[in-house]
Amino acid sequence: LEKAAECRPHLILLDMMMPVMDGAQTCRAIRENPVLKDTMVVFLSALGEEEQQLTGFGVGADDYLTKPFGTDELLARVRTAIRHNNKLSDDSQNANRPYAADGLTIDFERRLVTLHGKEIHLTRVEYKIVSLLAKNSGKVMTYDTLIDQVWGPYADDNNRILRVNMANIRRKIEENPGEPKYIFTELGVGYRMLEDGN
Repeated sequence: LEKAAECRPHLILLDMMMPVMDGAQTCRAIRENPVLKDTMVVFLSALGEEEQQLTGFGVGADDYLTKPFGTDELLARVRTAIRHNNKLSDDSQNANRPYAADGLTIDFERRLVTLHGKEIHLTRVEYKIVSLLAKNSGKVMTYDTLIDQVWGPYADDNNRILRVNMANIRRKIEENPGEPKYIFTELGVGYRMLEDGN
């Protein structure tokens, strides 16, 4: 963690099973350090169960690769993560106008989400999902499109990880997650965000 804060790497490959601090604890510490907010984290783990993968994404991982894997697949995942991160950064620099609707604002330049003036802390993946929906507010974004744009073409097309992230997002921004007023589910299709009020 000290070395990462000193070097500020673009990407960290992190094992889930480590002594002293496991991968989930380490990833959480990385995400809590403002110096490392733009650093991508890719888990490499022998733990391939869905529950372990959900834990990895839940603490802010950008991707999760289960051992054994080939060098080509690892490099492809790394290139995809970097490409998506660069695209998100470019989008942030080009989008001058923030999203604003019914008390929820997203400042893309500052990567800041606020609800009625209070800052909402999202994981890196959660922010990617929310920013994609906000930039396409009023339109339905399919599960496949969101999965591809957030996790890349190598992601499992099972949308459970997306649903878990969406449940976490709703707990943070919705007064009543069961009756959302910002992000709506289009059953069997995808999600739609309340149209920008600007």
